[in-house]
Amino acid sequence: MFTIRMAATEDVLTIHQLAHQIYPSTYKDVLSQEQIDFMLENIYGILALKKSMLDGQEFYLLFDEDGGAMGFIALLEQKNEISPLRIEKLYLLPETQGKGCGTLLIDFATNEAIERGKTILELNVNRGNKAYHFYLKQGFLVTQQVDIPYYKYILDDFVMQKDCSLLTRKRTI
Repeated sequence: MFTIRMAATEDVLTIHQLAHQIYPSTYKDVLSQEQIDFMLENIYGILALKKSMLDGQEFYLLFDEDGGAMGFIALLEQKNEISPLRIEKLYLLPETQGKGCGTLLIDFATNEAIERGKTILELNVNRGNKAYHFYLKQGFLVTQQVDIPYYKYILDDFVMQKDCSLLTRKRTI
């Protein structure tokens, strides 16, 4: 049995540790080591994570039956009716991938979108990230291809959206 719970400020260290375990293996064939190190510091450093929380990102942690943290998802809701619910981050330990945990987190985010009255669930994924294929299987479609300047780097992403307007809440865990 898995558990998803909203992260509190006290959980920032757990998210930080998970990110430092997951991010390098996710991007080792896509980004330079220099960029991986930069992103870990600027997005997943302790202060950066706290700022993300203060700026409205809601982090949720996924735990296994023994209480071990397996991954996390971060959602961002803009407070107007037509904006999508955004998945800002979704990362799982490599050994948990392919075991339904990602689907569990996507179902959780879909349920959150439905409960909040959002018709669209949206995310960005690096064009070289193998998770792109996972998101397609989860019902996301590419709506844009973007190149986002980020300090001295370019984030080459797909913007993907899932239509939640005809969906009903799924039972997750």
